[in-house]
Amino acid sequence: MKKLYLYIKESFWLWALILVLCAGTVVFLFLDKRYEWCTIATIALFFSVRWLYLLYRKNTKRITYMLEALENNDNTLRFVGEQTNSSDASISYLLNKVSQILFEAKTETIQQEKYYELILNSINTGIIVLDDNGAVYQKNNETLRIFGLNVFTHIQQLAPINALLVEKIAAIQPGENIQLQFTNERGIIHISVKASDIHIAKKHLRILALSDINSVLDEKEIDSWIKLIRVLTHEIMNSITPITSLSDTMLSQGIADIEEIHKGLETISATGKGLISFVESYRKFTRTPTPEPTLFYIKPFMERMIKLTQHQLACEHISFNLYVTPDDLILYADENLIQQVVVNLLKNAMEAINNNPDGVININAYCTTKEEVVIDISNNGLPIPFEIAEQIFIPFFTTKEKGNGIGLSLSRHIMRLSKGSLTLLPTNSKGETVFRLQFN
Repeated sequence: MKKLYLYIKESFWLWALILVLCAGTVVFLFLDKRYEWCTIATIALFFSVRWLYLLYRKNTKRITYMLEALENNDNTLRFVGEQTNSSDASISYLLNKVSQILFEAKTETIQQEKYYELILNSINTGIIVLDDNGAVYQKNNETLRIFGLNVFTHIQQLAPINALLVEKIAAIQPGENIQLQFTNERGIIHISVKASDIHIAKKHLRILALSDINSVLDEKEIDSWIKLIRVLTHEIMNSITPITSLSDTMLSQGIADIEEIHKGLETISATGKGLISFVESYRKFTRTPTPEPTLFYIKPFMERMIKLTQHQLACEHISFNLYVTPDDLILYADENLIQQVVVNLLKNAMEAINNNPDGVININAYCTTKEEVVIDISNNGLPIPFEIAEQIFIPFFTTKEKGNGIGLSLSRHIMRLSKGSLTLLPTNSKGETVFRLQFN
């Protein structure tokens, strides 16, 4: 590039000098009244200017062709100079060299962009680069996954998900770190957003890093409940065991001769035993065995779960639909533990349907593009109210008269141990309640 510039610069000054000399000669001959020689000099000056103009047009076209070829990624364009004209041959050689350098630089830039894009799409953190007007300059696949979008060009596209989400992202300033919550087809999503900024080509851009913290929050919640339950069971067992033991001893020895005392001791004994049974049910939550995963086919497994549930509960009025894609879909997990989860979800679905004569439970198992196995269990029973939906996975929480509130929390705990997740999806277009098992 430098050589071409110097060559053109030297040629320009050379031809400029020649034209000045020719013009000076014409003026001199005209003033000296040598009109014949002046006419010849004028004609020579005209042809020199015309030749220089044609040379300018020729080289301009060459540069234009070179830039167009570069824009269209055409590396086959070559300029051939006249063999008898060393100047033309030199310009052609230098233009070819400049074209090759520019094409290689563009190719290298494109390769670097693809390389950086590949890196961005390989990380588990969502990245958004946007200007002060909310236009998205860059994003990665994790960002699209978090928001459940296929195309993302402006933050206003987040308005249908949550209007507050647009407001918070638009207002976040460099150096801030905030947490946001919204709901999409994957359930309730919690993200952490950290902002920084940069100036490129006189434009102010903000870079947002999005982290999906659902799993972190769930694990902390589970750990907290496990610690609480361990303390709770220890204290209750220590308090109740002596009472029941003493009551049984007194009853067996006939000490309680007075009828009221006898009934009271019977009540104490029954209550104590009930409390022990109650505590034992919660011990299951803290004593979940370590998963021992194996490979098994989902379709025959789900068929067994349906028959098992139908056998345990009278549900002749409920229809079961099983869809497995592909038909030989395989899951790598602890079959016994996953059985507990599936049976619990099927029982809950049947209880939600209750006596509805048109009750339907759909089970849809499939594999995602990321090779994650997903099992959706839906029912057309009574929907779960929004104010209750956020609490159903909390241990001890239940809306059933005889429930202990351990089923869904234990199921989610098992899924976490199995490197998966259990979520309640928003009610679908058919008004169905959908629980999703996802195995990573």
